[in-house]
Amino acid sequence: MPEHTDPQRRRVVLITGGSDGIGRVTARDLAARGDTVVVVSRPHGEGPRVVDRIRSETGGDVHHLGADLARLADARAMIAAFRERWSRLDALVLNAGAYFARRQETDEGIERTWALNHLSPVLTAVLLAEALLASAPARVVLTSSNAANAGRIAWDDPEMRHGYQGMRAYAQSKLANQLTAAALARRFDDRGVAVHAMHPGFVATGFGQEAGAAKPVFRVLQRLFGRTPAQGADTLTYLATDDAALGTSGGYWVDRRRRPMAPGARDPHAAERLWGLSVARAGLSEDDLAPLAGLPAIVP
Repeated sequence: MPEHTDPQRRRVVLITGGSDGIGRVTARDLAARGDTVVVVSRPHGEGPRVVDRIRSETGGDVHHLGADLARLADARAMIAAFRERWSRLDALVLNAGAYFARRQETDEGIERTWALNHLSPVLTAVLLAEALLASAPARVVLTSSNAANAGRIAWDDPEMRHGYQGMRAYAQSKLANQLTAAALARRFDDRGVAVHAMHPGFVATGFGQEAGAAKPVFRVLQRLFGRTPAQGADTLTYLATDDAALGTSGGYWVDRRRRPMAPGARDPHAAERLWGLSVARAGLSEDDLAPLAGLPAIVP
């Protein structure tokens, strides 16, 4: 049973990519401890059934919102649905992501890796900033990866219209997650919202479904070397719940320990440059950005 059941005392947590892998484990763990958990996953996937199972297993207050987060219009609709029901948000876990072996564009004309792994988290964090600030102390956690160490931002062509490579696009997006964590941490500074990125390790999950010819290789490596979803989710759950994650902000965490960010994520000017490009590409207006207005942004 949950640790507490009083609705007035429950934290509200939103988890993207919460129907599978480490997101599913985190959703179950947070529901078991008494949080109201909102799982976001594809509208026609396993999400509703997963939520029913988590609710049955934990007795928790668990909900599902369907959205294809690679479509920014879907992400906006999901956020609007969340805000209609909940006015607070104690933890935002931005976990959804994927690897695409070949270049694909969404019907909005955005390269799918960039849209799902990067622009969607930026959009979601901005449009839920007001709810996070209203719930301070609150936290934002982004699932990144040590793949970011090999990442480089293709400033002139981040959507890789030329020379697309799946791993290159993925590494760039994971680097972008860390740069986004730094940019958000700066904007939430001294406002009671901590922001962190984390690495779950190489986890044996459904990740790699879009790996094309490399999919069998993914599966073999996962069987031989992969962590369990529970092991991969441990740091994610820790950052979403533990008070230690509120004492600092802008960190990168591996196995519950703060580690240096990827080399390409340590330049605050790069974080600001990417932030500007991202909010424009995500179609965020001045009104959308208003809750973050006046917060520290540009580094001298």
